[in-house]
Amino acid sequence: MCLAIPGKIKKIYQNDSTRMGVVDFSGVELDVCLEAVPEAEVGNYVIVHAGFAISTLTEDEALEILDLFDQIDAFQVKEDSKQ
Repeated sequence: MCLAIPGKIKKIYQNDSTRMGVVDFSGVELDVCLEAVPEAEVGNYVIVHAGFAISTLTEDEALEILDLFDQIDAFQVKEDSKQ
């Protein structure tokens, strides 16, 4: 199983001949390879796995996914406090 996380592109740049971007993951900014999503632009959301953007998605889709992650985290905290 793999996990891909949505993030928002803040900046696009070239590293040698590779299309790269600075992507914001809820306040944490990381450099991400954008070669597989040539249509992606600054302000777009992308799904990132292992440092590579693998698809684009709408802001609504990204926020829905992030909300689901928050719900999972809240549930886990609740379950941990029962033990």
